[in-house]
Amino acid sequence: MSVEVNNESAVEVDEALLQRVVHYALYSLHVSPDAELALVLVDEAAMEQLHVQWMDEPGPTDVLSFPMDELRPGTEESPTPAGLLGDIVLCPQVAQVQAETAGHALQDELLLLTVHGLLHLLGFDHADPAEEREMFGIQRDILVGFALAERKR
Repeated sequence: MSVEVNNESAVEVDEALLQRVVHYALYSLHVSPDAELALVLVDEAAMEQLHVQWMDEPGPTDVLSFPMDELRPGTEESPTPAGLLGDIVLCPQVAQVQAETAGHALQDELLLLTVHGLLHLLGFDHADPAEEREMFGIQRDILVGFALAERKR
């Protein structure tokens, strides 16, 4: 599984941890180990440009996802084929403010946003209450499972 991380922000992050959460999530969702994605961390100005260009909304946001091959989660019997999942773009500065508000570390917020962005790449959304319950439930399960796996490392 190829997870390319490109940190263009001025914020120091644990890139290996972000790669591990992506690997864990993709394994949990039965996505081919040959799938590829890019994780890009940008500053507020770059994120604002992307937010305006692609979402027509002002100001920077925390995470944007850009799906490519429109892959979906698989099953144990029928894993998702190899392909290009797409790009997840994170803004650590926005994430820092959110982490402080939530009362946890920046790294925890970046893990949450990475999984959130990955679920969007796999076709999940939270536009209505039922979709939100499903997506956020899967997101929570992945993050809890990943935290347990990390403790065993």
